Amino acid sequence: MNLTDRIAVITGGAGGIGSALARRFAAEGAAAVVVADLDADAADAAAAGIGPVAHAAAVDVTDEEQVRALVADTERRYGRIDLFCANAGVATGGGVELPDADWDRAWRVNVLAHVYAARAVLPGMLARGGGYLLATCSAAGVLTAVGDAPYTATKHAAVGFAEWLAVTYRDQGLRVSALCPQGVDTPMLADGLAAGHLGARVIAASGAVLSPDQVADAVIAGLAEERFLILPHPEVAGYARRRAEDPDGWQAGLRKLVRRLRG
Repeated sequence: MNLTDRIAVITGGAGGIGSALARRFAAEGAAAVVVADLDADAADAAAAGIGPVAHAAAVDVTDEEQVRALVADTERRYGRIDLFCANAGVATGGGVELPDADWDRAWRVNVLAHVYAARAVLPGMLARGGGYLLATCSAAGVLTAVGDAPYTATKHAAVGFAEWLAVTYRDQGLRVSALCPQGVDTPMLADGLAAGHLGARVIAASGAVLSPDQVADAVIAGLAEERFLILPHPEVAGYARRRAEDPDGWQAGLRKLVRRLRG
């Protein structure tokens, strides 16, 4: 996909990867970029910083009616949606001990929000013979987020759902990509480090933390090639191969890393 004259919607668009995507899409010549976020003021500020092609929208991605309203309003305003980026996400920094409310929130934001987006945009995209869905899934969706059980489980589910969409609708013109970065310099990572979360410490110790703008560069390249897996950290592909070929050895290596970080 070339972004010139396209209509794009980005959830979680007010900061981090989302705002970097919004800026880059506008720079690539998008006709309109809808910056959707739970934080209405932050969405307004992000859109204002981009310019007249950007439009802000307040939306809770865990509320299907709000997602449907976002899609309907965008289609009324611009006539269509060419690219929908389901980018909102949450981490927990915990394991099996977390209460059901934390697991439910992770499930609703990291998985069901993608389902709600697909339900809302698919009818229009399929009727027009094409469209693009970009799901921000994280390298945790193909590997493991050490120290964060809900994040690991839900990001694996997000990759699985994106792959299902790609297999089911590709022949009807739908393109799907799963964006799977590893460490990115975002508020999510900063908050995790401040809280002492093990997963954030693993990412920081890797020395491979990218800026959101670097992730946006990888997205532009991945969309141009219509690749299913967009890996801003190319080494993730090698990790995934090692994990598939020698799961016991891969797990042993992760356990060693955890022991070292725990002192």
